[in-house]
Amino acid sequence: MENTIKKILSLGLKEESLPKLLPLFEKAEFPKGHMLIKAGRTERSVYLLEKGIARAFCHKDDKEINFWLGAESNILLSYNSFFLNTPGYENIELLEDSVLYKISHNALQNLYLTDLELANWGRRLAESELIKAEECFIARQFKTAKECYEDFITTSPDILQRVQLGHIASYLGISQVTLSRIRAEIR
Repeated sequence: MENTIKKILSLGLKEESLPKLLPLFEKAEFPKGHMLIKAGRTERSVYLLEKGIARAFCHKDDKEINFWLGAESNILLSYNSFFLNTPGYENIELLEDSVLYKISHNALQNLYLTDLELANWGRRLAESELIKAEECFIARQFKTAKECYEDFITTSPDILQRVQLGHIASYLGISQVTLSRIRAEIR
């Protein structure tokens, strides 16, 4: 649970609040290829990835379009499901055997109602995820494919070594041929 605790504390939660939060997490282990979240379903839990790699994708014209890749300490959830209680649009697949910690929406909400420190931590968690999503969106609008790849190898070198190039190309919004050309230029 070391990565999960580091992630929790990195968002400003005081260590003395951990005993209220940690017992609410349920450990879950899944094999490579497991679909943690499926499009069209409502998933009211949030997962912290302790060990493993995951991707989030949607189907479009018989293709899988990756829009997120994550490794240890990342948060996995369906935003629509978790926050709006409506079916999600995304699929989240585990790309390695994985260990996760799961907490339900109801458990978190009850905790937030009883503890201001934890409620503020939850707000900071949501803000952190929103900022990451916005940064990704802005990069895709204003950066070249090469610049996006360079950012990816700087910010996610561990993922680069553990994920198929096809998933990375899809995540970057480019073809695998283009990714190979960019990689050759950088070497």
